[in-house]
Amino acid sequence: MLNWFAIPTALMPFIIFLMRVTDMSLDTLRVLFVIRGRKPLAWFLGFFQSALWVVAITSVLSNLDNLWNVIGYASGFATGNVLGMVIEERLAIGYGHMRIISSRRGNAIAEAIRSAGYAATELPGRGKDGTVSVIICSVKRRDIHRVRRKVYQIDPDAFLTVEDIRPLHRGYWRA
Repeated sequence: MLNWFAIPTALMPFIIFLMRVTDMSLDTLRVLFVIRGRKPLAWFLGFFQSALWVVAITSVLSNLDNLWNVIGYASGFATGNVLGMVIEERLAIGYGHMRIISSRRGNAIAEAIRSAGYAATELPGRGKDGTVSVIICSVKRRDIHRVRRKVYQIDPDAFLTVEDIRPLHRGYWRA
């Protein structure tokens, strides 16, 4: 019930929509920071996210006969999820553990990764069709696209996976 400034009824669904988009975007980022162990940021985002949610849900529940408020709430929830994901992708906070499997050019891939300033560990392996090279490389998430492009320039048939990680101790990290 956001009646601080006597907001027109026709404008309320749009305001609820915007509150929900903001609330859900903050929620998505909050979860990211919880996973990354960033407690102060998670607290800060959680505080504002929950405050917005309380105001939005109160505005809907105090006027349940207005279907547009419910639609604004639901569409804001859905849009906020997607927007939060887009923001998270753009921020690219954290690190990724890349596993590259190449049946032909493993040594060249490992050398190219190293010459670009990243650490790479090359291991021999056996795949369905014979010997392969497994290259392991941990990089900042914002650098994953750059490393992936370099790998596919050398071996377009390479198999590549990425997992989110939290580095614990030591190792080589590009500055």
